[in-house]
Amino acid sequence: MLRINDAITIADWELVESFTRAQGPGGQNVNKVSSAVELRFEAARSPHLAPAVKARLKRLAGRRWTLEGAIVIRAEETRSQAQNREAARERLAELIRAALVVPKRRVPTKPTLGSQRRRLAAKVERGEVKALRGKVGDDE
Repeated sequence: MLRINDAITIADWELVESFTRAQGPGGQNVNKVSSAVELRFEAARSPHLAPAVKARLKRLAGRRWTLEGAIVIRAEETRSQAQNREAARERLAELIRAALVVPKRRVPTKPTLGSQRRRLAAKVERGEVKALRGKVGDDE
């Protein structure tokens, strides 16, 4: 069971773990031990997540979201299968916690009259500076 927060826990039947050989250095050990973990969470079918949370989770997951509605997280940082397993579970929990946060609605505002006047005054001043950068004439 994976605990996300006080209200949400994910059951073990929703998580599928598969173990493969990790890439990278490891000597002879890398060819024998399946230490990389691929954690698959069927997010679209999960009864523990609200539809709004699922939509945010899909956007946050990006390429890790499959066409079937599952999130696939691969962990192969360490040479220990147990540590990789914990890392994958923690990454999934962090992703779900981030999806639980409802983004604050942005309220569009208009620039103040003073800021508009200051902007236009700065533009006029800058234009005057640039206008003085012409060729120097022969007025002797």
